[in-house]
Amino acid sequence: MTDKFDKTPAGSPAGQVSVSKGATPAPENIKAIPVRHVGRWISGVVVVGLLIALGYAFSQGNIQWHAVGDKLFDSTVVAGAGRTLLISVLAMVLGVVLGVVLAVMRLSKNPVTSWVAWLYIWFFRGTPVYVQLLLWFNLALIFPVLNIPFIYKDEMTDVMTPFMCALLGLALNEAAYMAEICRAGIQSVDEGQTEASHALGMTQGKTMRRVVLPQALRVIIPPTGNEFINMLKTSSLVYAVTYNELLRSTSQIGSTSYAVMEMLFVASIWYIVMTSVFSVGQYYLERRYARGSLRSLPLTPLQRVKANLAAFGNRPSGGVSA
Repeated sequence: MTDKFDKTPAGSPAGQVSVSKGATPAPENIKAIPVRHVGRWISGVVVVGLLIALGYAFSQGNIQWHAVGDKLFDSTVVAGAGRTLLISVLAMVLGVVLGVVLAVMRLSKNPVTSWVAWLYIWFFRGTPVYVQLLLWFNLALIFPVLNIPFIYKDEMTDVMTPFMCALLGLALNEAAYMAEICRAGIQSVDEGQTEASHALGMTQGKTMRRVVLPQALRVIIPPTGNEFINMLKTSSLVYAVTYNELLRSTSQIGSTSYAVMEMLFVASIWYIVMTSVFSVGQYYLERRYARGSLRSLPLTPLQRVKANLAAFGNRPSGGVSA
């Protein structure tokens, strides 16, 4: 014979039922106590302390901070920043166009074009940009005269101006990296897309232009934006070929005014501003091309701030309800 268990809640009088038959008892509020992260507070204090110490060290150093503010928008500096932006944009455009051509050549079934593209990429990725710039700058030592029969003839020193040396050195080097980026984007497109296009009677070139490349842009765009931001900084190497870009402009002012470090700070501020502006543009460009692959687009920085403020404002003051 089984024993009968008393189902009356503890503390209730015998025979008295607190919940009516068939009714569901209301859940009690759960008081959630957040976990204390002591290590986060300690590491945060240490980092803030180091930043304060670094700022104090620079404030006590022999730096003429007023010179940084006075020369930040100097006409020579602004013109140098404009030339940096110009050479970066032109070199990137040429690098992207040539990179697409090299990627198509690399994927071609023609062994000659595929081998030539591989050799180009191998050489320009295997040598430093600085060395390539010097090669173009000193090309007159090998070919004193540029002679293209029936088309053009001139002294090499007149052809290879500092601007031309900078453009060729940056663009041809960038084309090697863009070729690999474009090749990865093209190979990311399913082969069934190409087969379906050929079944519809489209030629190889038309398939590449209208089917493969538009779909490959989703993979190509993000690293291309990163390459352009890197190009803005790499353009400082054209200082070696006497092209008067941002770094050379600030260095000339620093050498005449004896404010060498101050002018380097000015150049750094301009580089940071330019890369930051284009980083924002890269983010929105990536977000646009991600529309076809993500169910929901990532929040923009402004939307993230609004969401965090809304979540903070809606946080309950008491415990968390079950």
